[in-house]
Amino acid sequence: MQTKKIHFGAFSRFKPYLLHYPKEIIGALILGILSGFSTVLMTYYIGKSVDTMVGKGQVNAAQLIKILGLLAGILLVTVLSQWLIQRLGNRVSYLSTTQLRKDAFAHLNQLPLSYYDQTSHGNIVSRFTNDIDNISMACSAVFNQLFSGMATVVVALLFMIRLSPLLTLVVLISTPIIFIVNWLVAKASQKNFAAQQTIVGEISGFVSEMVGNQKIVKAFQQEQATQETFEALNQTLYEKGQKAQFSSSLTNPLSRFIDHLSYLSIGLVGGLLVLSGNPLVTVGVISSFTIYSSQFSKPFIELSGITNQIQAALAGLERTFDMMDQPVERPDAPNAIVLKEARGRVEFKDVDFSYTPTRPLIENFNLIAEPGETIAIVGRTGAGKSTLVNLLMRFYEVDHGQITVDTHDITQITRDSLRKSFGMVLQDTWLFDSSIRENLTYGNPEASDEEIIEAMKKAHIFDFVMRLPQGLDTEIGSQGVKISEGQRQLMTIARTMISNPPMLILDEATSSVDTLTEQKIQDAFLQMMTGRTSFVIAHRLATVKSAEKILVMDNGQVVEIGTHDELLQKEQGYYRDLYEAQFNQKAQSKRVTFLG
Repeated sequence: MQTKKIHFGAFSRFKPYLLHYPKEIIGALILGILSGFSTVLMTYYIGKSVDTMVGKGQVNAAQLIKILGLLAGILLVTVLSQWLIQRLGNRVSYLSTTQLRKDAFAHLNQLPLSYYDQTSHGNIVSRFTNDIDNISMACSAVFNQLFSGMATVVVALLFMIRLSPLLTLVVLISTPIIFIVNWLVAKASQKNFAAQQTIVGEISGFVSEMVGNQKIVKAFQQEQATQETFEALNQTLYEKGQKAQFSSSLTNPLSRFIDHLSYLSIGLVGGLLVLSGNPLVTVGVISSFTIYSSQFSKPFIELSGITNQIQAALAGLERTFDMMDQPVERPDAPNAIVLKEARGRVEFKDVDFSYTPTRPLIENFNLIAEPGETIAIVGRTGAGKSTLVNLLMRFYEVDHGQITVDTHDITQITRDSLRKSFGMVLQDTWLFDSSIRENLTYGNPEASDEEIIEAMKKAHIFDFVMRLPQGLDTEIGSQGVKISEGQRQLMTIARTMISNPPMLILDEATSSVDTLTEQKIQDAFLQMMTGRTSFVIAHRLATVKSAEKILVMDNGQVVEIGTHDELLQKEQGYYRDLYEAQFNQKAQSKRVTFLG
């Protein structure tokens, strides 16, 4: 029962998208009435034509030809109106789902990073593809049948009452039975359809993950394990899908069985009335009624035939609106300031944070970064290094305490201006399918060719780019030139240089380049960091020797702070152990423990 309410609520929320196109709906309504009237009128004249041919020597050829001419005209009107209804239905379904997809994506862009961390990316993609496609197809199918079907039912009922109230009663008895059967089966299968769509999302997420990390799968010989996992998910989908399809597939044959019983009842009752000498019931009337019965129940039977589509669409609506109901990032404060030309003084004051309430990560954290300082952050995996960056960029909000930039609480600074003040180079590189120029100018679309070339030279990709077929205009990505992971990272470094931010965040920024190139990049970074407050997260200690402050973190706490030389002088210190684990052959056993 709960599932039904959820589905109904999801459909109610989708109605404004449909009602946004009133002209198309009104046009379809008028055409539906015309189609229904012409369909029923055709049946009426079919009965009349039968009566003109009943009885030996009583065939009225002239009247029959006239009736056949009328039937041809009515048929043309019926076909044309139904074609136009289909065109309008497709238009409304495509436009409404396009707007839904647009609104869903706009909401997706406003969701906090925590949603992406907790939700499979493939599952998210599935809502924009499978789910919304199901909505579009079901909407088109229902729309094409709704208006002409309603009109046909109403007009057919009026004609049947006019011809024979008794035979009309026979038809009306069967119709509620068809409706009740459809409703009971739909109610029983809703839960299975919702489960089916959920599993589809899980499979999409799993396949996306495996395709994107196939190199790792092959390196660890996990092809068989991933195959078994996929087969388990696929089997679950088969079981859920089979239940959903089986239950919903019962509606159409049951509806047709009841409809055929109606035919038999009409023939039986009509025959008895003819034999009893009822002047209102003729062979032609019985013939018309047989067709009327079909026309009257046809919309209900056709509705039962697309139950699968409707159920999948309802489940898709529920999943889509579930995503759109997720809370967005905390909005900017009403009096939030725009951070312009930041000096770069950053302070953490008694900051507490945890991803889950039961597992504290950062507690009572304090740090002051003066303008132009380079703050290096090192520590074991899970120590909280990247979390500091997430908090500083407001990807996550602090649980307690305060972070300030130039004495301004970051919650009182607009997110756009705050994030624009930082340039980020991450370990996980991201370049989109487009030209090299568009990728490099992603953070500064107005950058000149001179600025682009200068950044490429500093990042040591100028020669590589110039050797490509179209230089800066060379397409990269799935449909373009394939580049190595190291080259991708160099491009992200050049992209940050071009954006020219007042502050920098470098998270394992040189992890995918060779030692020689790393040194050159380090020199370029040193030039770029001059006069800029910089936060450098690194596990290669050679890259942080020149930092003014090195924070050594463990379990969310700063356990040591100082320069490279100061920290090395501490007996049995964290930083010294970390350094020895990397550079002292006698301390190789510590490498796994401390590398971060």
